[in-house]
Amino acid sequence: MAKNKFSKEWVMQHINDPFVKMATQKGYRARAAFKLTEILDAEKLMRRGDIIVDLGSTPGSWSQVARERLVGKGGILDGRIVALDLLPMEPIAGVEFILGDFSEDAVLEQLNQSLEGVKVDLVMSDMAPNLSGVGLADAARIQQVIDLALEFSLMHLKTDGALIVKAFHGSGFSQTVESFKRHFKRVVERKPKASRDRSSETFLIAKGRKG
Repeated sequence: MAKNKFSKEWVMQHINDPFVKMATQKGYRARAAFKLTEILDAEKLMRRGDIIVDLGSTPGSWSQVARERLVGKGGILDGRIVALDLLPMEPIAGVEFILGDFSEDAVLEQLNQSLEGVKVDLVMSDMAPNLSGVGLADAARIQQVIDLALEFSLMHLKTDGALIVKAFHGSGFSQTVESFKRHFKRVVERKPKASRDRSSETFLIAKGRKG
């Protein structure tokens, strides 16, 4: 009974959510588009000509935002967007999509081959693991996803490139921030307005690889 009540409350909040309404109006696949837009504007990231990797891309709202910002005159994509997710994603014009689990070596190798050794301007990760509700186990899963995105970024980012990654406040968060600071010159934390107040999610933005 309580679960049904919670579900109904969530559905009503979702329907009445202003960001959900705006996403529908603008043709975005998810309200998460506005999280990315706010981060990009605040940090002055993403320009035409950029090479972008979108990890955990499905349903595709972050790739939609990236495409909007890279499209130049005549609607031609000026740059490159490579998206990856373990769930299928409806095609987006000009966006290259790889279906697979980012934690699997074969999928990572496919992504590496797709980039053909070209360095990346921006890696953005909205990846989040399936959570069990067991605090320590969930913290470990979250950390693994973040570590994978960080490791990939250190291999593929340009020296002045940037990484945006979803993280969660809680066990291991301060260690994650410290790890980022060891590898990047500038690390900031942002909780966009489109993030729900009750959510512990936050986004770390790291710019300028060290070394």
